[in-house]
Amino acid sequence: MTRIRRMNAKVSFVGKQLIYGMVALVAVSAISLRLLAQDGHAHTAVTQQLTAEQKSRQNALIRIVREATERYKDVSAAEADGYVLQFGCVSGPDSGAMGLHYVNGTLVNKGELDPWHPQIVIYEPTANGGLKLIGADFLLMADMWDKKKQGPPELMGQLFHYFEAPNRFGLPAFYTLHVWAWKDNPNGAFVNWHPNVSCEQFNQNQ
Repeated sequence: MTRIRRMNAKVSFVGKQLIYGMVALVAVSAISLRLLAQDGHAHTAVTQQLTAEQKSRQNALIRIVREATERYKDVSAAEADGYVLQFGCVSGPDSGAMGLHYVNGTLVNKGELDPWHPQIVIYEPTANGGLKLIGADFLLMADMWDKKKQGPPELMGQLFHYFEAPNRFGLPAFYTLHVWAWKDNPNGAFVNWHPNVSCEQFNQNQ
């Protein structure tokens, strides 16, 4: 009888240890997922094997963004349509940059997803003092989007990145999707940072 009690005690102890281990694993997993969702500073994309359909949708989104923003190669055209420079030139924490963000406040306030109407167009300053169009950025205020209860935002299969508040931009929490439609990004067309974009010329001209 005593032996059985000891065995039951051992089983109970092992069971508790297993439960504690599972709780710890869940906690770590939750933290990891939160960090992944917040990782707006990541410079590289997660390598994955894409299906033919996924590649087709990616190419279609890039093509649409190029068509939608081609007229903005001249920044004065973007300004005429309500795009205004904000945040200065955004450099990466260690390398690369996001460039110059020209934001359309009207489109931001609408809180809608439309590949033909990005909330932001992105430029890179050039050595001659000009601006080169390099991409677009779709920006959604998290509070406005979450009220729609449509789940995490995505555009033609591309999930958005989430930035908590406070953040370096001084914005409320937001979702963002960069599309490097006019300058190839070796880390992927939809990552936040571009390793071959520089703010050096912008800083020199200030």
